[in-house]
Amino acid sequence: MVFSSILFVFYFLPITLGLYYLTPVKYRNLTVLICSLFFYCWGEVRYFPLIVGSIVFEYLLVRVMERFKHRRRVQTGLLIFSIVVNLGLLGLFKYADFVIINLNRFFGLGLSTLNLVLPLGISFYTFQKISYTFDYYRGDTEMEPSLIDFGAYVVLFPQLIAGPIVRYVEVSRELKNRRVTLEDMSEGIRNFILGLGSKVLIANNVGALWSEMAELGYRNLSTGLAWVGLLGFALQIYFDFSGYSLMAIGMGGMLGFNFPENFRYPYISRSFTEFWRRWHMTLGTWIRDYIYFPLGGSRRGQGRTVLNLFVCWFATGLWHGADWNFVLWGLMFFVLISIEKGGFLDFLNRHAILSRLYFFPILMLSWAVFAESDFSQMGLLISRLFLPHDGISALYYLRNYGAILLIGMVLSTPVLEAPVAWLTRNRYVATALYGGILLLSVAYLVDSTYNPFLYFRF
Repeated sequence: MVFSSILFVFYFLPITLGLYYLTPVKYRNLTVLICSLFFYCWGEVRYFPLIVGSIVFEYLLVRVMERFKHRRRVQTGLLIFSIVVNLGLLGLFKYADFVIINLNRFFGLGLSTLNLVLPLGISFYTFQKISYTFDYYRGDTEMEPSLIDFGAYVVLFPQLIAGPIVRYVEVSRELKNRRVTLEDMSEGIRNFILGLGSKVLIANNVGALWSEMAELGYRNLSTGLAWVGLLGFALQIYFDFSGYSLMAIGMGGMLGFNFPENFRYPYISRSFTEFWRRWHMTLGTWIRDYIYFPLGGSRRGQGRTVLNLFVCWFATGLWHGADWNFVLWGLMFFVLISIEKGGFLDFLNRHAILSRLYFFPILMLSWAVFAESDFSQMGLLISRLFLPHDGISALYYLRNYGAILLIGMVLSTPVLEAPVAWLTRNRYVATALYGGILLLSVAYLVDSTYNPFLYFRF
């Protein structure tokens, strides 16, 4: 699905852009809506009624809220109803089987699982719709009068599959009045190519290393090989997700939309507080603005702050997947960030070397928790990481994957940002660089059968 969806973009994007620019300006949102729904149906046609019904439901609910704008209790009730319906649908498709399996396990029940296929992009467009209704309720935005414009916002195809999470207030002006300059188009193309290269040239190649580790079995890994393999996973998930986000930002730019940044070199962080200001930034901002702040943030005493952090990190973990390892992963960050908020962050900010010695091993531990849903296998992997073990040597795999690991580590930092910017001021150099990345990426997509997309299931 993911292989064909990325390759499909090469056919879909030029056609969409052609139709978009041929369409009169006043009808361009309709073109975006139709093309986005086509893209959605191509990936998940069985849920076409769900996405259309979801758009119409949210649109009409906010119109009703507008009619009762002087009756706050009615508006509050409608907001709660919207949240319940949206989270209820997300829960049904994403978490119902998880709940059923655990009820069976803990209470000895014999309930049958539903085995529902997760609708395309439901985690992302659910959060976008909630943010629109919540922002309207708080007075941060006006009601969107056009069903077509609202529908285009919800299912904008560039970020439909895996974000970034775009809030209505961030694109409301562009929905009504946008224009694309030649520079905007050029920047969009560059971002798209860089994102594509990140995904297929780096993430896929380092991901192959992690897949080999899983096939070997954690019990057979030496401590060195366990670290090398997990480093491959860490680089894979970063370039996989940040690459797709950059592709989405590029495609949005070609259509005149400025999507928010989603990653900012998170692996150079010196604390987990900093990490979550750099990693999946739109999710972190959403959790802060629509869960943490409404719960009271840090304004109601230390005990309430800790409780609010717990709720936010439990939700962050569960958002990533319907399994206990994701919950544990989220709660790890709850503990770490609570400790940092308690005063440890000041110490880390004063000691650069110690902060990095603290950050990196624990981050790798968190990726071990994220990567493995079987707790016995997770424990085995963690033991290989932190207790010396003999096993298959890392040297063979470093010979095969050392170059791509080194490239990934360098590109996950900003060290080449300034030199590349200087070199690409020359248009011939820029054309050669981006053209080369594009050609290599397309060749890899056509030739390779290994093209997973880790965040697609979230």
